[in-house]
Amino acid sequence: MSSTPPPLGYAVSDAAHDAYANYRIPVEGFQGTPEEVDRQWFEQCYRGRGDTLAQLTPRALIMGTLLGAVLSTTNIYIGLKAGWGFGVSITACILSYAIWTTIYRLGLARTQMTILENNCMQTAASAAGYSTGGTLISAFAAYVLLNNQTLSIPILMGWVFFLAVLGVTMAVPMKRQMINAEQLRFPSGVAAAETLKALHSTGGQGLRSAIALGIAGVLAAASKLWTEGLEIIHHSLGRFQLDKVTGWINEHWFGPTLVGRTVQISWEPMFIAAGAITGMRVCASMLVGSITCWMIYVPILEYNKIDVGQGFRSVVQWTLWAGTACMVTSGLLSFGLQWRSIVRALSGVTRLFSAARPQPPPAGSTVSRADMDAIETPMSWFVLGQVVGLLGLMYMGHITFQMPIWQTIVAVLLSFALALVACRVTGETDTTPIGAMGKITQLTFGGLAPGNMNVNLMAANITAGSAGSSAALLTDLKSGYLLGAHPRKQFLAQFSGIFLGTIVTVLCFSALVPDASVLGGNQFPAPAAQTWKAVAEALGKGLSSLHPIKLWGIAIGGAVGLVLPILSMLAPPKLKPWIPSAAGVGLAWVFQWYYGVLFFIGALIGWFFEKRHPKLSQDYTFPVASGVIAGESIMGVGLALIQAGPALVRRAFGG
Repeated sequence: MSSTPPPLGYAVSDAAHDAYANYRIPVEGFQGTPEEVDRQWFEQCYRGRGDTLAQLTPRALIMGTLLGAVLSTTNIYIGLKAGWGFGVSITACILSYAIWTTIYRLGLARTQMTILENNCMQTAASAAGYSTGGTLISAFAAYVLLNNQTLSIPILMGWVFFLAVLGVTMAVPMKRQMINAEQLRFPSGVAAAETLKALHSTGGQGLRSAIALGIAGVLAAASKLWTEGLEIIHHSLGRFQLDKVTGWINEHWFGPTLVGRTVQISWEPMFIAAGAITGMRVCASMLVGSITCWMIYVPILEYNKIDVGQGFRSVVQWTLWAGTACMVTSGLLSFGLQWRSIVRALSGVTRLFSAARPQPPPAGSTVSRADMDAIETPMSWFVLGQVVGLLGLMYMGHITFQMPIWQTIVAVLLSFALALVACRVTGETDTTPIGAMGKITQLTFGGLAPGNMNVNLMAANITAGSAGSSAALLTDLKSGYLLGAHPRKQFLAQFSGIFLGTIVTVLCFSALVPDASVLGGNQFPAPAAQTWKAVAEALGKGLSSLHPIKLWGIAIGGAVGLVLPILSMLAPPKLKPWIPSAAGVGLAWVFQWYYGVLFFIGALIGWFFEKRHPKLSQDYTFPVASGVIAGESIMGVGLALIQAGPALVRRAFGG
């Protein structure tokens, strides 16, 4: 066999290439009884692929956890900025393919990765990058705002790790029921599977997309360094920083009054990129929310002699109540409107744990029930993970907040029920109602532990963290299912990712949020944390403690959050795109005016590019936007680590 590497995009071996040469991803699923469906999948997808090709290899795990750890910092960073994170699976697929292909072409590796190795890699990356850091930007950041102090690094690591264990293992029985038996679609899982197949079968375009992602990331990182990092290199370079230029423009063009209302310009390309991914409807809704809040509502308050203060940190304390109410009511209503999914989820509880009745294989088939069960994740792993997670969270809740054991048990039981619903909704609609999950728990514990705002936050933290991560991980398991991956090996890849992910996300959060002063300001508006804090305060202190203007904001914002989803549901199909998104409108009332503008600019660019060049848009919009977000976020985290490094070491080791 020649030592010359094969052309880019060629598979690891002839066997690996042939396994997927004519393979058609079974997006439409299989028909029949659960036993028949399992057998069809085993024979048509798994056999010849999952039982022969390499997948759970050291190089896939190492690259997956490292990529996930790096990309998790981007979710922490943009989460503190904008209130949510983006999935890392597809980005990790493209990056790992490009990196390993480069290593291979340089002669530093003997073989390319198989498609199933790449699938295990993106699974580990997703666990490291998503299941470990989701609630740091919401519940834990809200705790910092509420108590004006941070939690120690060991305490944070304990909470994050046990939440991840709970969420990862919670997905075990749900995978068998929702993916195997019911064949729920999980659209993002389908997209990841299609992306992997495209990368490995048409390597030319896959590599070009990866190169575009890399170039965009480098340019965005350089832009971030120019915007905020020149002073770190040398203090004399500070006057050349872009933030100094935009500061001068804001001071001389907009003036202190508009700047005090956050009506100013800011150079943050990551939000333009995020707008291109998010889409026109939500981003246009953000622009509407930004205008109504910061250019209409706040000036009206000032005109009526309401002392709202100056600067974002002060003014947002008046605007967040309407925005939070809008997001909470719309989230709960949207959740309730999916009552059919809820009923199906709750009615399927017994099926989660019931073993399929063995049936004799049909004529010509040699696949037995034992063969199919041998590759599934054992239910004993689910039980062990839930016990470990429950005991760990009991201990963390007790030592951190003196949370009674029974309340932790209630929170975990509620988490399982709501995770069941969240996973089904994700499978059917590709939307995970994490906000609604947390708010339901906050409302529940508002009655169980009235006045205890910290317990309220952490109980909801348990629910949102475990439900959100289990739904996200089911999406990854769906991509493996479609590619014929070994389910147990993919679960082990998921589980391996949470260890390094916990360490990196907690250290990143601790570096970015050394104290409460950095949250709620221009650098990190922390809209998700502001929302969680507002709900905890309202339930803990009572609405009567709020200023009448804020109460009116809650009433009107809550009404808007109810009206917009109902209008969207009742509107004719042609009008639906013109009904604003309640989540987009509400979010704009919790972060700065210019964020809404940047999101809208990004959506406008993405929309124009899609209309003029649909094929190029399909190939490059997501990779380029992901590269910009990753590059700017990683550089932002790096600059923060350079500045906060010594203090972070002292916090970690108690110095």
